Amino acid sequence: MDIKVLDKEIQYLPGVGPRRAALLASELDVHTVGDLIRTYPFRYIDRSRLNRIADITPTMASVQIQAQVLSVRLLGKDGKPVENPGNRWGAVTRLVARVADESGETEVVFFKGIKWMHARLTPGSVWIFFGKPTVFSDRINLVHPEVDNPGGSVSAGVLTGVYPSTEKLKNGGITGKVMLRLMTEALNEALPVIQDPLPDYILAEKGLVPLSYALRQIHFPQDQTALSKASYRLKFEELFFLQLSLLKQKYIRSRAEKGILMPHVGKPFNDCFNALPYELTGAQKRVIKEIREDMRSGHQMNRLLQGDVGSGKTMVAVLTCLIAVGNGWQACVMAPTEVLAQQHFANISKYLQPTGVKVALLTGSTGVKARREIHAGLQDGSIGIIIGTHALIEDTVQFKGLGLAVIDEQHRFGVDQRSRLWSKNPGGIPPHILVMTATPIPRTLAMTLYGDLDLSVIDEMPPGRKKIQTLLVGENKRIAMFNFMKAQIAKGRQVFVVYPLIFESEKMDYHNLELGFEEIVRHFPLPDYKVAIVHGKQTSEEKQFNMSAFAAGRANILVSTTVIEVGVDVPNASVMVIESAERFGLSQLHQLRGRVGRGAAESFCILMRGDKVSRESQKRLELMCRTEDGFVLAEEDMKMRGPGDLEGTAQSGLPIRLNIASLAHDGLILSDARSYAVHVLDADPALDAPVNAPLKAELRKDKYTLRDYSKIS
Repeated sequence: MDIKVLDKEIQYLPGVGPRRAALLASELDVHTVGDLIRTYPFRYIDRSRLNRIADITPTMASVQIQAQVLSVRLLGKDGKPVENPGNRWGAVTRLVARVADESGETEVVFFKGIKWMHARLTPGSVWIFFGKPTVFSDRINLVHPEVDNPGGSVSAGVLTGVYPSTEKLKNGGITGKVMLRLMTEALNEALPVIQDPLPDYILAEKGLVPLSYALRQIHFPQDQTALSKASYRLKFEELFFLQLSLLKQKYIRSRAEKGILMPHVGKPFNDCFNALPYELTGAQKRVIKEIREDMRSGHQMNRLLQGDVGSGKTMVAVLTCLIAVGNGWQACVMAPTEVLAQQHFANISKYLQPTGVKVALLTGSTGVKARREIHAGLQDGSIGIIIGTHALIEDTVQFKGLGLAVIDEQHRFGVDQRSRLWSKNPGGIPPHILVMTATPIPRTLAMTLYGDLDLSVIDEMPPGRKKIQTLLVGENKRIAMFNFMKAQIAKGRQVFVVYPLIFESEKMDYHNLELGFEEIVRHFPLPDYKVAIVHGKQTSEEKQFNMSAFAAGRANILVSTTVIEVGVDVPNASVMVIESAERFGLSQLHQLRGRVGRGAAESFCILMRGDKVSRESQKRLELMCRTEDGFVLAEEDMKMRGPGDLEGTAQSGLPIRLNIASLAHDGLILSDARSYAVHVLDADPALDAPVNAPLKAELRKDKYTLRDYSKIS
């Protein structure tokens, strides 16, 4: 592409100027001509046919009529006519024109630009009026329609793009019509010099239209077919470069990074596997096989393990650690919270009993004496597996030979924190990395957020795990819900009550949490009931104390914010109450629901909803009641809310900004683009072939600098 034209500041485009440029920058993030032509319409209005006035109804989204002006009235504030205003145009507040075609009559009304419109709409003149029908005094009219000459630039036979807009843009004079005019100017300057970033062979093999054609047709489509071709081309281009940028990093690393060779399964693995009281699921076996292939390949493993709550990821992690130990290396498991680290330690210690492998726990609250012993055991190699929090990446922690790092709920760790694990191996060869997440991520998003990691999915639940009954309850059933909680507690069960604390600074949320806590304590008084509370304003010691009290069964009810979303394992808790459930996304609701149903008792998730809930929220909550499949919920969540909310990462956190493609709706194009990127890189990993020069040039741009959190290196 001609950089000079595309990098030209938008204010120098005819019809823009400094004031409009400032508005476009602040409202649409448009700074240059290149930014403008990559700002696409989000929908199109079909201007290809005219409506008859007699057929207009107020329910129509928009209508287009060709009509003759019969008469024009000017009205003042009091609604009375203003005759011959002369220099008194300030007294005129409304222009009403009576217009007609062969089928009937209607009115068009203007509150702005009255003097200019009065000069145009002379009785007898014929115009095309386009706008939304409204009803006033039982009569249909068009308020502020667009007005065009029948033979002008916008007339029958055109699909017209509608661009993103705001009140500030409209008030600043940047209407839809102005945007179309600016786009015409921008395209006229850019298209003659634009260079296609996709080489000719890709256009031919994938049947894609050239960039200049695609840009012209996306903004000013001649028909639906041209629009479809343009849209597909631009979406493919965005998703292809997104995948190419991720995969190129992966290719470079897989060729450059020598990995620790672990050719054996080893005795510890077999001892643990043979002592298991149950059969692994088919999905667990498949994933272990994939991991096994990585570890004996001679390249460094960088694998993401995705599995729903309760699918058996921990067991896979344990067996993976034992492969490392069986080959003479050490393994570490890093968790985001002390509670989760302690939980992992308790579970993993049980699994390791038949193996004789020594396991230790290191967290911020580990005492000085214990810490000294652990450091010594890691350095002399007597500790085979270490479980811990951020404490594992402190400089004082040194290993004899770290062969594997397992990172749980990886999006909770910063890139720099994870990369410090690399330096832990004295031999200089980086350890194998297994990243685990219980957040179900749609495949399209996983391919993008974690695009340079290999992906394994445990998509099968162990047999015997009980179904959790999910109920949607309104405010009017609150007392009945309290009685239900009491009945469950009488059976010896425990209850979570979770409040939405979306932002820790929101006073309203804390107010709700405090009021909720007071209400619970009122209905569940001492000494019959004990209620613990956990939230983000407490110190880690307070949180730890209250969570431990609940986990140990000393409290019947834990009132909390979403801090319990990750990693509180209380098998005796059989009820999860989620207050203001409409304020959560599906993925988060599903994570919270996964905190119950871990023991033998029948479990329940009660979604308490507010009185005023949008139709979309209602749909989301009803879907929660219908399915326990985290991947189905995650897909739906992304379709409803966009990818931004799933992992607490905005879509702008992706390696490139997507202007037209959608991870929620263009999964097939994304899969195709990724497969094709693999095909291109298989043939030319460094993109050094002359035919791939355009691809290499495009990837050099700043926007492809990887910022996503899958980068471990």
